Amino acid sequence: MVRGLTRAYSTVRVDPARFLLQLRAAYRVPISGYHGVFSLEIGELDVVADSIIRSGMKLAAVEGAGLGLGGLMTIVPDLGILSAITMRTIQKLSLVYGFEFNTDDEIAELWIAAASAAGVDISRELLEKEVVNKFVPRVIQRIAAQASGEVVEKWAGRVIPLASAAIGAGLNYWFVRAWGERARTHFRQRHLLVRKRAAAQEVRIPGAPSSVLPS
Repeated sequence: MVRGLTRAYSTVRVDPARFLLQLRAAYRVPISGYHGVFSLEIGELDVVADSIIRSGMKLAAVEGAGLGLGGLMTIVPDLGILSAITMRTIQKLSLVYGFEFNTDDEIAELWIAAASAAGVDISRELLEKEVVNKFVPRVIQRIAAQASGEVVEKWAGRVIPLASAAIGAGLNYWFVRAWGERARTHFRQRHLLVRKRAAAQEVRIPGAPSSVLPS
């Protein structure tokens, strides 16, 4: 799982520029850059996020069904591919809500979101957030430990030859759904926080009470 997560980020990471074109063409999101999502209705972004999570779930299910035929012997490659699907889904959700991952700080935030999706508390690791080359590997270790515990515990059913394909498809499907939903919640909350801060910094209406901001 550690290798899978590391490889997933370094070799199959989402290209922000290409994904922006996809948002505009396939999802008809009227933006010229990711900053533009902050001017859209949050409901529009939620619809796109839902679609991305569903796509990841379906892809994971197909992959799980194929490798599930091999039973326990294919769990390792299955974990690697599942890691890639999950990380790409998280990266796309990050972009949908307006957060790129070009700088060290943005990369750290992406892995914080991944940890949130895994249900991992990384409060201690946050002390090293500024040192990305130390922070990211430690977070990956924590995420991998959590994820491995989940899948190994549930994938014991793959010892059943005829049922392993169906079990693999179902488990991968629900795995990506759970992680995708938690990641979406994380990015959505960050997105709303940015909007709130931006609204608080707007110029106040002349003559209006100090508690009133322009709509």
